[in-house]
Amino acid sequence: VQLQASGGGLVQAGGSLRLSCAASGRTFSSNAVGWFRQAPGKEREFVAAISGNGGSTAYADSVKGRFAISRDDAKNTVYLQMNSLKPEDTAVYYCAADRNGPWVTRFQYVYDYWGQGTQVTVSS
Repeated sequence: VQLQASGGGLVQAGGSLRLSCAASGRTFSSNAVGWFRQAPGKEREFVAAISGNGGSTAYADSVKGRFAISRDDAKNTVYLQMNSLKPEDTAVYYCAADRNGPWVTRFQYVYDYWGQGTQVTVSS
């Protein structure tokens, strides 16, 4: 099983990016998927998560109202739409999938599969 995160890049503050997390090796339509990020010198932190079949979502307070997570199970892909980006959003963004269940969770230890990360840089 592999997760491929993509869509990162350099953007000015106030701009938008859409990250993609494509899964291969099995389908994840019934499994929760989360996005996490790690800024230089900081610990990896929760950003957003979506339940299996997309019925529930959760967001970190720092991105609520600006980011939106969604999934296209036909493409086995989860997206993170990031709007109104701020310099403090600069980080490597990782997607992760829970092998065992559909439930939304903020806890990293629950997730079994991790993508390689994609860099997001927001300039002021």
